[in-house]
Amino acid sequence: MVREAAVNGLGRPSGPDFRTIPLSAPAEPVPRHAAAGGTPAASPRGGRLLVTAVLVAALTGGAAGLAGAAIFRGSEPAPATALPRAAPVPAGGVTGMSATAARVLPSVVSIEAGRGGGSGFVVDGRGHILTNAHVVRGESRVTVVLNDGRRLPAQVLGTDFAEDLAVLETEEVVGLPAASLGRSADLSVGDQVLAIGSPLGLSGTVTAGIVSALDREVRLGGSARTAVQTDASINPGNSGGPLVNARGEVVGVNTAIAAGRGGGNIGIGFAIPIDRAAPIAERIIRN
Repeated sequence: MVREAAVNGLGRPSGPDFRTIPLSAPAEPVPRHAAAGGTPAASPRGGRLLVTAVLVAALTGGAAGLAGAAIFRGSEPAPATALPRAAPVPAGGVTGMSATAARVLPSVVSIEAGRGGGSGFVVDGRGHILTNAHVVRGESRVTVVLNDGRRLPAQVLGTDFAEDLAVLETEEVVGLPAASLGRSADLSVGDQVLAIGSPLGLSGTVTAGIVSALDREVRLGGSARTAVQTDASINPGNSGGPLVNARGEVVGVNTAIAAGRGGGNIGIGFAIPIDRAAPIAERIIRN
């Protein structure tokens, strides 16, 4: 039997539970929280059990005796056997998705907004940060936490709730590195992508996956919108963070997930295509 699931926002895990509706009609993003438990193992009955282990080494025979004398002469311990190890990676030699993550991480921020929060990323050299509107709903001022741990005040410059996008402006321009924006139109199903953000408050978290589908229709910001579907693990707190391709270019804004009754990631996440998000951010900044 196929279980019903819901699409939910990825803000900080607080507020009401997930709504549960069929995947064919995803719900408006909302925060979530979930609890997990286990059954403790039963303790053995009866008295205390004492186990004593004695290790005894015996050397017998002339050859063994000579070998033992050579190895254990004096109080020096036997030399440890060194396992073969790979040579250290030279500085600047990191390649592949590790290099991609290292390139993008300095541009990603955590956002603290009232009792909620999420993620975002710097889009220009003037301290503008793109995120989801539902991350900053009801707030005019927030705090952004940079990748190096610095905390900066920021104001909500503008929002577009129909598209679930918002732009923040830091009050202290400190030369924040801007992420490189790519083209979501160039994506293909099966392309490698990284999702970067602060799921469950764990800032700087990087997860990997592929593009699972293009132009997937989901409900974002209260209306039906197309989104990039990915199996990169995204969870509450990832909202507003970047989805990046193998070249480190932002191709989407992580916004929602499909979740089962227990909530959490099940390998179906959605990102607003950057080709739609970038012009909205430019309009908000310009106006």
